[in-house]
Amino acid sequence: MINLQNIDELAQRLAALVPEGAREAKDELSAHFRETLRVGLRGLDLVTSEDFAVQRSVLLRTREKVEALELQVAALERQVNGSITATPKH
Repeated sequence: MINLQNIDELAQRLAALVPEGAREAKDELSAHFRETLRVGLRGLDLVTSEDFAVQRSVLLRTREKVEALELQVAALERQVNGSITATPKH
């Protein structure tokens, strides 16, 4: 989730950079900056650090399971190949 307070603060800082002659429009510009930032950040497909940590954990567990399955498959392939070689030919 995007922290709206940070967006508001950034919008206010941007509005503070407006030249003195345009100060009358400061509130309007601040609102415009705020909305533009919200829309822009919403389109970035960002995730929270908590969501990222959860997905990272899931990925690590999945990787461990895949590696274990690869070892099992390799062991089964050795068994199958060994039994084919050990079978006498007629």
